[in-house]
Amino acid sequence: MEIVRRKRGFQALLPLLLSFFIVVFPQRSFAVSSLNYTKYRQVGSLRLARIQRYLDQIKKLAVLTIESPDGDIIDCVHKGKQPGLDHPLLKNHKIQRVPPERPKMRMIKTNEVIVTNRNSDGFRGAWQTWHQNGLRCPKGTVPIRRSTVHDVLRARSLYEFGKKQRSIAVARRRDAPDIMSGNGHEHAIAYTGTTQEVYGAKATINVWDPSIEVVNEFSLSQIWILSGSFDGSDLNSIEAGWQLNREGSMIFTQKRKINEVVRRERVNMACVLLSDAYQTTGCYNLLCAGFVQTNSSVAIGAAISPVSLLNNNQYDITILIWKDPKLGNWWMGLGDNTLIGYWPAELFTHLADHATMVEWGGEVVNSRAKGEHTSTQMGSGHFAQDGFGKTSYFRNLEIVDSDNSLSSVQDISTLTENINCYNIESSYNSEWGTHFYYGGPGNNPQCP
Repeated sequence: MEIVRRKRGFQALLPLLLSFFIVVFPQRSFAVSSLNYTKYRQVGSLRLARIQRYLDQIKKLAVLTIESPDGDIIDCVHKGKQPGLDHPLLKNHKIQRVPPERPKMRMIKTNEVIVTNRNSDGFRGAWQTWHQNGLRCPKGTVPIRRSTVHDVLRARSLYEFGKKQRSIAVARRRDAPDIMSGNGHEHAIAYTGTTQEVYGAKATINVWDPSIEVVNEFSLSQIWILSGSFDGSDLNSIEAGWQLNREGSMIFTQKRKINEVVRRERVNMACVLLSDAYQTTGCYNLLCAGFVQTNSSVAIGAAISPVSLLNNNQYDITILIWKDPKLGNWWMGLGDNTLIGYWPAELFTHLADHATMVEWGGEVVNSRAKGEHTSTQMGSGHFAQDGFGKTSYFRNLEIVDSDNSLSSVQDISTLTENINCYNIESSYNSEWGTHFYYGGPGNNPQCP
């Protein structure tokens, strides 16, 4: 995989300006937080025991276990025993061992510095935090980030742990994306029309470390691959990009404090599979069966580094999702050469054929915890008009067509719920093709 660092001077080239998710975060110490939480969960011993039993059930037998410097536990699990294969539709599935044919790619010349694992410039060979201790999972295994009690407590219930929240439809244009909802999720996105057949999408996504106001909120930047009915219960969606959330809780049992608040913000890798319009099946990462991982070096849900800094070096990642023209599985790749794995064709109805819409952009949760709009940031926390080095971007938006070739997106629409909270501006040039700046700070005098 390649992570791209852009020089500050590159701004002169820009007149204006992805469930899986990949992301990055700088080294942090995970000590007791000084945050003044207004509410702490009181968790009884019976509930804690129930959560632990569940975690024990989903944990797979590890060939090797690796402790990451950020506190994550990475289990190296045999490929044939990975959780994705527990899906009932994959009972007889055989892991695809022959790599798919990658879409034909056009060369783009840019004034950039490419930093790879062979280079010591800022990375010293590590691009996911758990790599920093020098250990890797053995060949024939896949790395799986072990879920914790704190992970579960961030969800509203054990049942909802790891699930993509259901959208509540509101009035919108007929061709507008499904993500416009009244359930506290807000977006700034670009999207294609619904009249074309799409077989994949690609983009290079700027990576930041946005501020999250409260537990249970998050900020993400991703690609959506969609097909089906936005108003019904048969929407298929594959979503991939980077996500940051805050993990924190105060655990009580029988009024006895047993664990302090832990602040743990992470820009992490995640993926989402959805087959029924967010009704029941949407899941992050490997928390429900479906995604089949083939890569032994990438732990989905684990943090990577570094991230972009204001008026400093900018880092981005390239995500490609496409349908294998031979077997019909939907693959995910990073950079130019890294294959992560695939969503098997058996999981889909509409996406078994092709996609009808692609979306690129950001999403946050606005829980209005203090009775006003959240201050959770989208992207860098800056509005689109602030430009390169301050604002987050998506560049080189491309789609895969029926002959498995990539082409630059020529016609996109943009959309956001409240431009005073988060906004988006798109453009085109020869260096970045179709691209856009997006994001914002959330709560401000114009966004109460």
